[in-house]
Amino acid sequence: MLSIASCECDDSTLLGCSRQHWKNIQSLAYFYPLRYLIHCILSFPNQFFRLPRRQPSELTNTTLEQRPTAVFISRPSSLLKKSQKLTLWPLVAATFFMVSGGTYGTEDIIGGSGFARGILILLITPVLWSLPTSLMIGELASAMPEEGGYYAWVRRAMGNLWGFQEAWLSLVASIFDMAIYPTLFVTYLTKLFPYFGIGHRGILVALAIVVVCAAMNIAGIRVVATSSVWLFVLLSIPFLAIVVLAPWKHGAFALAAGGHGTTDIGIIGGILICMWNYMGWDNATTVAGEVHNPQRTYPRAMAAAVAIVAISYTLPFAAMWLTGIGPQAFGEGAWADIAGMLGGPGLRIAIVVGGMMSAFGMFNALVMSYSRLPLAMAQDGLMPHVFTRMTPRTRAPWVAIVACAVAWAMCLGLGFERLVTIDILLYGMSLGLEFVALIVLRIKAPDMPRPYKVPGGMLGVIALSIVPMALLGFSVVQSKGESVMGINALLFGLLVIAGGFVAYGIKLLLKPTGWFVQPVKTEFPAA
Repeated sequence: MLSIASCECDDSTLLGCSRQHWKNIQSLAYFYPLRYLIHCILSFPNQFFRLPRRQPSELTNTTLEQRPTAVFISRPSSLLKKSQKLTLWPLVAATFFMVSGGTYGTEDIIGGSGFARGILILLITPVLWSLPTSLMIGELASAMPEEGGYYAWVRRAMGNLWGFQEAWLSLVASIFDMAIYPTLFVTYLTKLFPYFGIGHRGILVALAIVVVCAAMNIAGIRVVATSSVWLFVLLSIPFLAIVVLAPWKHGAFALAAGGHGTTDIGIIGGILICMWNYMGWDNATTVAGEVHNPQRTYPRAMAAAVAIVAISYTLPFAAMWLTGIGPQAFGEGAWADIAGMLGGPGLRIAIVVGGMMSAFGMFNALVMSYSRLPLAMAQDGLMPHVFTRMTPRTRAPWVAIVACAVAWAMCLGLGFERLVTIDILLYGMSLGLEFVALIVLRIKAPDMPRPYKVPGGMLGVIALSIVPMALLGFSVVQSKGESVMGINALLFGLLVIAGGFVAYGIKLLLKPTGWFVQPVKTEFPAA
């Protein structure tokens, strides 16, 4: 196990480092956070793909009483049989859809910034924004592979109040996000079959998407993850065709007129959209109790997912740049028209069908993620005990899934659009609490087993959070003009954040000691 506390490395032979090497790193982290981040990048493959194997006895014998925070209830993570648990690549595919869903939605970055600057933004953003987040997730998810993920980390570090706020921010943000994906599915469907755009037919199709995804999630986590793998492969095929065909059309579209006109988003707008498209890495951690060997799987899955998402965003644009087409051709939904120019009607239809699969895959994977929050909160007594009910065979939290699906279905007709400001604000607050939890747990629980550990000691952990938090502050300041129900989006987001404290106060008035919690093992004996 890698340990770098007090600038020392217990297993220096593992990564070929010396004590003096790590002291130098701490010095760099103190004075040069960006240099420290560069070091993390250079050690990224070794850190994530050469994790030391721990014996099963070492993983199962670590009891809650051995940890400094033993006052919290540890939710059992071994209720599922091994065959029902996620392995590496299904987790990578699910993470891909929780974060990205493919190249769709990134067109405005090129339209507003041009090819060179747009591709640069797409390459730099994951380094400064996604990589620090994935490193933080790698440590916390491997140290505390509990149901509820980021909610459990914050609660363990700072108590019930802040754990409640962490879950509140995510669940409220889901109300604005989750209604978008079924609507997006219908938008792509009507490009092929205009019939579904008439009257209320689109709403019925969107409702069917909610029902089908809820049913798939109740069927079990393996169903969701396996479908994510196949959806990822299928929706990637049309863009792989673009990457292959575009070099053969070198310069052919230099005089082609763009069908989307000039966008007024600009470089700053492109950066904000890029950050929005790289959000959500922590969503995959809420199912940590249902992942096989999470101590090894999570760090490796985060590394693989970051690389796959970055490649899927940049390669198609780089390929189209070779054709000579102008950046003004790229706007929201432009990929279908561009694919038609490049490969004919067949490729255009494939891109549209891929958009439907992307929307379905994102909604399906996020149902799996968000539904674990009410489950974990109910197991901790912060929500009614009914949300702990699970199916006997797959252990899927069916009450939480149905409740969330009903809430999202009720929002289908509200016409929410992609709200970058409120999404970044709510996600930023949630992410900030996670970085604080990382720091607090280094202080409160220095001896907690950490199969993966962010290098550089305490200074390294602090330096890791600087760039993401600075980008979040920049994005909140720059995002102006959006509104929700006639209210400025920034003000609306602040009201939502304040609502979390009000909701927690109401919970204290109704149930000062929390809802009674039954041990999960008494309801579902381990097989």
